[in-house]
Amino acid sequence: AMAAPRRPSGGGLRRAPHDGRLDEINKEFLCDPKFSNEKGLEEKLAVFKEKYMEFDLNNQGEIDLMSVKRMMEKLGAPKTHLELKRMISEVTGGVSDTISYQDFVNLMLGKRSAVLKLVMLFEGKANESSRKPSGPPPERDIASLP
Repeated sequence: AMAAPRRPSGGGLRRAPHDGRLDEINKEFLCDPKFSNEKGLEEKLAVFKEKYMEFDLNNQGEIDLMSVKRMMEKLGAPKTHLELKRMISEVTGGVSDTISYQDFVNLMLGKRSAVLKLVMLFEGKANESSRKPSGPPPERDIASLP
């Protein structure tokens, strides 16, 4: 196997290779007049970046079918191959079979509803409620998503 070219590391702090690129994209969204009236945009983008990186990104730093499959299984709502493909094309408009970070942020900030967005929002709520010392959240909720 060929060794990947070594890039000089910034201050020795190991970051995921996609981390810096997502920061760049976040800056672009912050400067985008389309989102200038979005409340708490910077905080939202920080959360989106974290969520995005929770996916098992492919070599291009994008979410592919396997990433969505693993995420759904982790959430206890496994999907069929067809459902997964549909989830991705909902986000990309069918132009791509991988979800770029731009696609992801546009989805989360946009008005359009998509299964993946519902899942992300649901997962966010589930995480919030799990911070309070309450019993385990009912597991059937996520399965009842379309």
